[in-house]
Amino acid sequence: MRNLILIIVYISVISGYAQDYPYGLKPQNLNDYVKQKEVSDKFELIDLEKFIPNIILEIRYATKNNFTKEKIYNLPKAYARKPVAIALRKAQAEFNKLGFGIKIFDAYRPYAATVKLYEVYRDTTYVASPYRGSRHNRGCAIDMTIVDLKTGKELTMPTEFDSFEKAAWPSTPVADPVIRKNRKTLIDVMQRNGFKVNSSEWWHFDFIGWKNYPVMDVSFEELLKVNP
Repeated sequence: MRNLILIIVYISVISGYAQDYPYGLKPQNLNDYVKQKEVSDKFELIDLEKFIPNIILEIRYATKNNFTKEKIYNLPKAYARKPVAIALRKAQAEFNKLGFGIKIFDAYRPYAATVKLYEVYRDTTYVASPYRGSRHNRGCAIDMTIVDLKTGKELTMPTEFDSFEKAAWPSTPVADPVIRKNRKTLIDVMQRNGFKVNSSEWWHFDFIGWKNYPVMDVSFEELLKVNP
């Protein structure tokens, strides 16, 4: 009888796991996150708007102005792991000296949002695979551009954010010298401060140490409970 009960419990757990995470990846939940950041503050997710002076947020997935035409997030928040936030703050200081500032389109992304994006657009050249999770899910990726500090306007780049075309690749040649210089400035400053540009998205930057952080599925609402 005891063995039968254990088998039933096991099947229930597996069934629930498959239902909640059908792609076979089980991300950290809120309790996992709280325990891990108590061990080391490097795992803490930092509110970038509070941490980085004069940073601008335009969180596209908190609006319908994105490729899904749906609101993916309920709150327009931008979080990143503490070392990522520190590196981004250094990049902001360097951009400021050049007369520019950072505008963020997306940062930490709950795993559930990655699943949603993939199910809308399944090309993993541009959308992360839910089988592996995204570096956004680890709190180690930033989608961004730069703005002119005097006017607040975005510098012209090769494409718009979330453009699914080869023109968005940072390796694609750019004829216009101004756009070419803008893209180079963005990439050079970010790479000097510990980030690497994504091969198919000029706006996407991964923190070099992203492998040290787990995939998470913690909503912004949950984060506000532990990071008020």
